[in-house]
Amino acid sequence: MTGTFINTAAILLGGALGTVFGKALKERSRQTIVIGLGLFTLALAVTMFLESNNALIVLGGVLLGGLIGEYFQIEDRINRLGERLESRFSNGSGGDFVRGFLTSSVLFCTGPMAILGAIQDGLTGDYQLLVIKSVMDGFAAFALASTLGVGVLFSAVMVLLYQGFFSLLAVQLQSVMTPEMIAELTATGGILLIGLAISSLLEIKTIRVGNFLPGLAISPLIVLLISLFPH
Repeated sequence: MTGTFINTAAILLGGALGTVFGKALKERSRQTIVIGLGLFTLALAVTMFLESNNALIVLGGVLLGGLIGEYFQIEDRINRLGERLESRFSNGSGGDFVRGFLTSSVLFCTGPMAILGAIQDGLTGDYQLLVIKSVMDGFAAFALASTLGVGVLFSAVMVLLYQGFFSLLAVQLQSVMTPEMIAELTATGGILLIGLAISSLLEIKTIRVGNFLPGLAISPLIVLLISLFPH
């Protein structure tokens, strides 16, 4: 859970600096940092994809996962849940504190990188993705806390619990996940990261990346099925 601890600390640090120094960082500087993160994420995603031993397995995982995600409208459901929670609490008696806590919690927890990074951290101990997410969340916490106050800092608790759950779940799966299954899961995650970079960071094209999340389970299952029916 090292990556989750780093992520939690980054949110606390960014939120604390945001409440103290306000909008010291110019919008143009923020945009430049996000673009830099997007380019780095693309490069990292390619290296993850190259870990695949069979690109067709990754393709099958992405396509089948995407179809499942579209059928269940995973991305839309996540977005609607966040909107419902925010609309319910932002006008309540909690004021900016509750709004800051809720808005930042939804932002930091509902992206594919949170789940993928936590799983990778739990399975292999590689927390690179969560370090990248930590930088992004730190700057986001800075910006949110400058307007919504200290409620943003308390979203770090939600990140700790949410990502910690997926990391601990992945640890339990270590006994059944073979190196081949982990390799294809990692490669599939690389494809999702490319979509995330293009859509959310570089803002080149809108992609419903959340709908591809089932692919993280499909690709290892394909590896398992192939192993059960050897040539």
